[in-house]
Amino acid sequence: MEFELTPEQSRLQQRCRELAADFATRSAAHDRDASHPAENYEKLRQEGFLALTIPTALGGGAASLLDHTIAYEALAQGCPSTALAFNMHASVVMPVIDYPGVGADAKRRVVDLVVGEKRLIAGNFSEPITTAAVNVRPLKTRARRVPGGYRVTGRKMFASMLEAADWVMLGAYPEGESNPKAGMVLLLPRIAEGRRVEANWDVLGMRATRSDSLILEDCFVPDRDVIYRTDDMTPFRQTNLHWFWGSYTPVYLGVAQAAYDEVKRVVAARRPEGYAQPLAYLPEIRRHVAEMSAELDAARLVTYRSAWLSDRRGPTEETIAALYRAKYVVGEAVSRITRTALTIGGAHGIVKPSRLEQLFRDGALGPLHPPPSDFCLYNMGLYEVGLDPTEVLPPLKPV
Repeated sequence: MEFELTPEQSRLQQRCRELAADFATRSAAHDRDASHPAENYEKLRQEGFLALTIPTALGGGAASLLDHTIAYEALAQGCPSTALAFNMHASVVMPVIDYPGVGADAKRRVVDLVVGEKRLIAGNFSEPITTAAVNVRPLKTRARRVPGGYRVTGRKMFASMLEAADWVMLGAYPEGESNPKAGMVLLLPRIAEGRRVEANWDVLGMRATRSDSLILEDCFVPDRDVIYRTDDMTPFRQTNLHWFWGSYTPVYLGVAQAAYDEVKRVVAARRPEGYAQPLAYLPEIRRHVAEMSAELDAARLVTYRSAWLSDRRGPTEETIAALYRAKYVVGEAVSRITRTALTIGGAHGIVKPSRLEQLFRDGALGPLHPPPSDFCLYNMGLYEVGLDPTEVLPPLKPV
């Protein structure tokens, strides 16, 4: 593995840092109001980020997962919510583009929307009945076959940038199926009869993602917007873990970096009355900064390696374990780094709109963002001791 960025990666990183600097000027306001950073999404659209990872042959930028990781770590340092929500687009578009089981017509439909029409696509597979604590994601939303398409009814949740995106890609269970693992992937436009948003996103951190609930009441989806149907969604999910959730890990890495940079600025600038030197001269402050630096660098190396493995070897057992390892390490690191930064920043940092206070709240979501830390450790443990997951008793007794 090369540890030096290529010239192309350096240019991409610099572009993202410049965008992040602009996003940072509005981040606190969007966080306070829990409002869509629509102007940030529009800027990313103009800069070509909708098609960043789509292959060149299809009109995209052909960025790898490692390129994407470098980019989103940088973007998150400006407005974490913008990076987290906008990543939803790549996390659902790329599995469709990459997966061999998705038909050519469906792939072309998605490419036409993203590359040709520059449409932003959100993703919505979570439901009130699902939990990231176990490896089973049943779909209660139902798709009923009708002439020319399907009628879809159900309730979705954690739908980031739902009202800002042009389309939403969602999962549903085909009515009449007997296999509980069956499923469908559908596209639905922002304006559709029977679709409504329940604005219930009033949360601790990542407030501007606006991850509200989506209510579907007999919505019609034409056949051309049925992207994928299968009697077992497991292979589709397992093959695309690097996009479905691995692509979110660098966002939290960026939050940790932003907190580290901010606390260094604070302790270097703040000089207590009556003293000749700033807080950075306190030995305990320097020790904390050094610990954060070491943890941040380790988390970055683990994350970059997981993306590098995914790009070169695909969804092997080693790659999947590396993705879980990166998510665990980054989740724990961002929680500790943002907490430590808030602590050594002092009482002045807990008031709104302190950047350290916001980053502390955003970082608190890292360990529980799917897959949560315990689930990562569970899967890493199976890999490390060489166990077949199918031979291990489930942690919960199925009904």
